[in-house]
Amino acid sequence: MKRVGMFVWNTFTNDARVLRECTALAEADYHVDLYCLNDGSLPKMEHHPAGFRILRIDRTPPLETTLRRIRKRNPITLMAGAGLLLLFPWLIPVLLILYVLQKSRFVRYALYNIFGIVRMTRAARKHSYDIMHANDLNTLPQAIFSAKGAKIVYDSHEVQTDRTGYGKGQGLFERHLLRFVNRTIVENETRADYHASLYGERPAVLHNYPFYQEFVPSPRPLHQELGISEDEPILLYQGGIQEGRGLERLIEAMPFIRSGTLLFIGDGKIKTRLQELAAQSPERERIHFLNKVPLDQLPTYTAAATVGFQVLQNVCFNHYSASSNKLFEYMAALVPVVAADLPEIRRVVETEAVGLLVDVESPEAIAVAVNQIVEEDGLRQAMKERTKQARRKYNWDKEKGRLLHVYREMMR
Repeated sequence: MKRVGMFVWNTFTNDARVLRECTALAEADYHVDLYCLNDGSLPKMEHHPAGFRILRIDRTPPLETTLRRIRKRNPITLMAGAGLLLLFPWLIPVLLILYVLQKSRFVRYALYNIFGIVRMTRAARKHSYDIMHANDLNTLPQAIFSAKGAKIVYDSHEVQTDRTGYGKGQGLFERHLLRFVNRTIVENETRADYHASLYGERPAVLHNYPFYQEFVPSPRPLHQELGISEDEPILLYQGGIQEGRGLERLIEAMPFIRSGTLLFIGDGKIKTRLQELAAQSPERERIHFLNKVPLDQLPTYTAAATVGFQVLQNVCFNHYSASSNKLFEYMAALVPVVAADLPEIRRVVETEAVGLLVDVESPEAIAVAVNQIVEEDGLRQAMKERTKQARRKYNWDKEKGRLLHVYREMMR
C-alpha cells in the first residue's frame, strides 16, 4: 500500500476540497495521513470515516500559556514563577524578552507560524511516505523538508503571484520551491495556462467540484428559522466573508430588489463590517447572517435558496481566474445563480444556462438579474431543470480520476 502525507494549513473542519482528495485516495487504497492545525479544541489524532487519518498540530509557542497566565495574574502561576526565578535567575531576561515579543501582534503571528511549520515537519518526518501532498504554498515547505526521498505534489488552490493581501514575495517563494516539486496541480485551464506562462511547465488540472449526490437534499426550513414568510425568496451567499467577493454590492442592491431576503452563511474578516453596513441599509430587515455550518449540513441550507450569488470582483488574477466551488454547490442543489462575468465562471454559466451574468460592481445590475429570476417563473424553472443535467457533469465522482491519474504517473 502506497503511503501519502498530506498537509493543509487549517483545522480541517470545513475544507471540502481536501476532504474530497483524501477520500478519493483512501478509496483507491492509498494510506493517507492528513497533517493540519489544532486550535486546542479538537482531537490531536482521529480516524476519518472515509478511511484516512487526521493528525492535528499545535502551533502555540513555548511558554505562551505561562505568559498568558502571568498577564492574567494567576496566583498559582505567579507563585510557581517566583520560585523558578529564585532557583534560575537567568530566566528573568529570557521571560522579559518573550513577554515583550508576545505583545506584538505581528511577532505573535510569526511565532505561531514558525512553530506550526516546524512541528508539522517534525511530525511528518517520523513516518515514511511515497508521496507528500502540499495544499497551497504555506504547506509546501513542510512537504519538502519532511519528504526524505518521497515524490512531492504541489496542489495550488490559489494564484500565489497575484492575489489580494499578498505581495510579490509569494511568487518569488513559489518559484524557488517549485524546483523540489515533482507535479503541480491547479484548479482550472485558465490557471494552468498562467502557470505555464510563468514557469514553462503546464500543471495538471483538478476542478473543485462537489461530491455527487443522487438525490438533492431536502431543503432546511430556513424560512421558519429566519422568521420570514414561506413564499419569500431566499437570496443566498455561502462561503467566506472576505474582501473582493462583492458582498457589499449585494447589500447595496437590496433597495432595488423587489422581493427576497438576503442571507449570508459563513464567517470571515469583514463579517463585522458587513453587518454594520447591513444595519445601515433601509432594507436591513431583509438581510440576515448565519455562521458557517458543517460541510455535511450545508447542502440542506443551499437547497432552500431561490437564487445563489457568486459575485467575485476582478481585483486580482486569482479572482479573475477563479472557478469557485460555491458555483457548483448551487447547481448541485438546483439553485439558479447570479454570477460574475469572469472567464471560468462565464464558461459554466453560459454553457449550461443555469443563471445570469452581471457587472458585479453595479448594485442595480445585480438587482435586475435577481428580479428577473425571481419574478419570471418560466425562466427560473428552466434554469432549475438545466441544473439537473449540469450537476451530473460537474461533480467529484467524474473529476477525481484526474487526481488518481497524477498519482499513478508519479508512481511509475
